[in-house]
Amino acid sequence: MNTPEAQEGAVAQGLGAPPDRNGLAGTALVLGAVGLSTSIFFIGGPLGVIGLVLGVVALVTTGRTGTGRGRAVAAVVTSALAVVVSVLVAVLMIWYANHTQACYRPDSLHQYTQCVREHLAGSN
Repeated sequence: MNTPEAQEGAVAQGLGAPPDRNGLAGTALVLGAVGLSTSIFFIGGPLGVIGLVLGVVALVTTGRTGTGRGRAVAAVVTSALAVVVSVLVAVLMIWYANHTQACYRPDSLHQYTQCVREHLAGSN
């Protein structure tokens, strides 16, 4: 029988450890990892924010339950990185668009690349 008393006895004898389950931490970690891997496509920013919120909630929960702390910390770190990378990509894209604005109506790809090189070399 798989009664609570039998489980406690098995744990006391070293036959098995109690399951380390914290679904919120796992969900936050998945969102953080997916957010980090997609942050250069701007999808990662919102996923990172959701993962960050869930990761912080999971950290608070682990303070009470004691399970899933490692996953919750990893979720907070990966989610925060996803948000930071998304913001950096957005800033760099805005900077690039601002500095190459005059090049948006080229007659050919060669003219466009030449124009971009001239504008970016002149902005340094």
